[in-house]
Amino acid sequence: MIRKMTPTLRLVLLSIVSLIFWPTTVVKGEDPYIFFTWNVTYGTLAPLGTPQQVILINGEFPGPVINSTSNNNVVVNVFNNLDEPFLITWSGVQQRKNSWQDGVLGTNCPILPGSNYTYHFQVKDQIGSFMYYPSTAMHKAAGGFGGLHINSRLLIPVPYPDPEDDYTVIINDWYTKTHSALRNMLDSGRTLGRPEGVLINGKNAKGDGKDEPLFTMKPGKTYKYRVCNAGLKTSLNFRIQGHGLKLVEMEGSHVVQNVYDSLDVHAGGCLAVLVTADQDPKDYYMVASTRFTKTVSTGKGIIRYEGGKGPASAEIPEAPVGWAWSLNQFRSFRWNLTASAARPNPQGSYHYGQINITRTIVLANTAGRANGKLRYAINGISHVNPPTPLKLAEYYGVADKVFKYDIMQDRPPASDKAEIVMQPNVVNITFRDFIEIIFENHEKSIQAYHLDGYSFFAVAIEPGTWSPDKRKNYNLLDAVSRTTIQVYPKSWAAILLTFDNAGMWNIRSEIWERTYLGQQLYVSTLSPGRSLRDEYSLPDNSLICGIVKDMPKPPPYTL
Repeated sequence: MIRKMTPTLRLVLLSIVSLIFWPTTVVKGEDPYIFFTWNVTYGTLAPLGTPQQVILINGEFPGPVINSTSNNNVVVNVFNNLDEPFLITWSGVQQRKNSWQDGVLGTNCPILPGSNYTYHFQVKDQIGSFMYYPSTAMHKAAGGFGGLHINSRLLIPVPYPDPEDDYTVIINDWYTKTHSALRNMLDSGRTLGRPEGVLINGKNAKGDGKDEPLFTMKPGKTYKYRVCNAGLKTSLNFRIQGHGLKLVEMEGSHVVQNVYDSLDVHAGGCLAVLVTADQDPKDYYMVASTRFTKTVSTGKGIIRYEGGKGPASAEIPEAPVGWAWSLNQFRSFRWNLTASAARPNPQGSYHYGQINITRTIVLANTAGRANGKLRYAINGISHVNPPTPLKLAEYYGVADKVFKYDIMQDRPPASDKAEIVMQPNVVNITFRDFIEIIFENHEKSIQAYHLDGYSFFAVAIEPGTWSPDKRKNYNLLDAVSRTTIQVYPKSWAAILLTFDNAGMWNIRSEIWERTYLGQQLYVSTLSPGRSLRDEYSLPDNSLICGIVKDMPKPPPYTL
């Protein structure tokens, strides 16, 4: 008996035949690409009224904003038209499996004058407000920095209505000396001293009625301001006359939406606030002023209501005083556990407080002298960048000819006056270990640190000296996942993270004279078996230098 073939059975048979005879070629879809070409040049501007040399990107100071969306492939072709080697680092971009694009001297050969290099990185599973800046020499003192946005994909809900517009605010302390002069000061053993002023998007309003507005707002509308501190050394307090700041995001994490009169933005840090134009339609000052300094410097910029009449009031809102206020503000920051992240899963589904700590590393900053000159160190080791980037030496199998692993102990020396040793500082960390890092500040000035390649949970900042019993004070529920952390004078800060991003990653002070003089280190997290599942191979366009320049290229990683 022959049965009639049903439509369902016919579809199943056709599918089987298709699988048997279909060509074996696999079509691989990629996430969208966005492309940029940047010409890095010198220019002359007068941010504080005195003409001086600055670094421009495509003629802009600050540089152009990179406006991307989660999972975009970002391609930036950088032409170095300066007279010195140059690199840009993408602060806060996690560069999953791809420290080759980090743009620091431990992973990349610098872009030589008159040449170019094309960065290619993916903002994988990230959102948030970040920035880029030069990582070489003291170039950051002259510019070359700008905003980097990673927007949520359309299908991922954001925990606030779409703003009327999205504005980038780069605040920074500023010196009127050139970056070369500042570098010479440090090379000679001197410190930089106090900056001459504060800029907001490269300017400081004079208040003479002739200032053009940095931003405009329509009455009744709400705007998003992404604020980043690209300065060399100073924490800055940010505020807007007569307007509340609703904090909504910090360095890639949605946060509980508290409203603040002002916010401290520490060196290297970024945050995003919502501001509603609910005041009388006229001009208002946006203000950034130095914190924890004997002399307060203030930068101003104009925000103008559309159709408004009247100048900004000369009465500037007062900044807070003392670091205890700032510490209390830090304690008010909480991760928004009900908001979605770049992935569809709620952020709160990652219970970091329930993971066992496998290693504790205590890092203490020290200042001292080596060879008669000022140096800064972490646990007594003052990092020196060798001619061969650390990551290249590791990849080519000649690490033993360039640096030694683990010369630094997991605890600082018993005395802050211990001799400072100058050499490359590389810590070896086992892939996927869950690590506790304590930053201890034994000095009277504030410190700030950044970790490339990762976000970490900032679980505590407290006065005094850390000890294991302090863990009872950790926030193990909703600490904000971020990429920078400040450490107040005579205090400590604790972070937790899983080192699951294979590569060579930089931990550095965001006080840039300290970074330049050695207050940084690298973390090597090796991929077991050189697997492409964990880390990308050396890109074909990589710049090669140092002792590996003429060596045969090692075979690429495999699955």
